[in-house]
Amino acid sequence: MGTLTVHLLKPASDKTITYQGELISDEHGHILIHARWERPNLDLGYMTFETGDHFYEHYYTNHWFNIFEIRSDTQELKGWYCNVTRPVHIEGDVVYSEDLALDLFVSPDRQTCLRLDEDEFEALGLAVSDTTTYHAALHALAELEHMATHGVAPFDSPPLKMI
Repeated sequence: MGTLTVHLLKPASDKTITYQGELISDEHGHILIHARWERPNLDLGYMTFETGDHFYEHYYTNHWFNIFEIRSDTQELKGWYCNVTRPVHIEGDVVYSEDLALDLFVSPDRQTCLRLDEDEFEALGLAVSDTTTYHAALHALAELEHMATHGVAPFDSPPLKMI
């Protein structure tokens, strides 16, 4: 369907991560992109992003999060990595997603939901400087946890059984 350029804006660290992915679907308020992890392996402690991993990235224009379904190069489900963000902004073939530091990792069996970077989120000072964004971010995290524990799409993908 076409190549998109993704800009993951990380204002807290004054950094932007840019890469390309293939558009899989574009529905009202939601796009799905397929990208590959082309960087060196990154061990996060609870999961490792490995060169060649497949990232199926769900971006929403009306939700304060994105969801990355991560699969190995053999398509085995490794889990979901979710970023609490402002709603995505799309201009032509460019996707802008502003990260709010708060993340959630969901294991392949959906039995484990790890809240990540809560200290970094609090350090942004949004509880004082931008209470609307602060509460929207906390609501988004709770929504992600609910979706994951109840198997709501895209958390309804089963782990592949390897032969």
